[in-house]
Amino acid sequence: MLTTEEIHEIDTEAAHYPKREAVSVDALKIVQRHRGWVSDESLRDIAQHIGMSPTDLDSIATFYNLIYRRPVGRHVISVCDSVSCWIMGCEQIREHLQQRLGVGPGETTPDNRFTLLPTVCLGCCDRAPALMVDGDLHTDLDPLKIDTALEKYK
Repeated sequence: MLTTEEIHEIDTEAAHYPKREAVSVDALKIVQRHRGWVSDESLRDIAQHIGMSPTDLDSIATFYNLIYRRPVGRHVISVCDSVSCWIMGCEQIREHLQQRLGVGPGETTPDNRFTLLPTVCLGCCDRAPALMVDGDLHTDLDPLKIDTALEKYK
């Protein structure tokens, strides 16, 4: 069940659109911001509230890689694996992260601190290799820069 606060935020955003279902991505982001991810139950509640079928809303949710349909850790690490990052060594970056965190792509650390996810492109090819932790972009990476950056996220 959506909370009163979530409903208010969704309705406030929906007022900006000519059709109510146009708020779908915003509604998913609102619920995710409050809950950390979008469960099947939450998705059904959102769909009902904005007048969409759960199937249509799920197809939108699964299209966007920043909508999480499974639980994630407190901090999500998105490792860019675009061509530019690949050329500049993103495989070594990913391997370093996997060793340091003890998880593979798509997994969450046992302490629920980090989830490691590959992403197609972070849009900073001139500063490759790159990753994003939550909304913070980290570029020109090497193992030391990664270790230093991760210390900020408790």
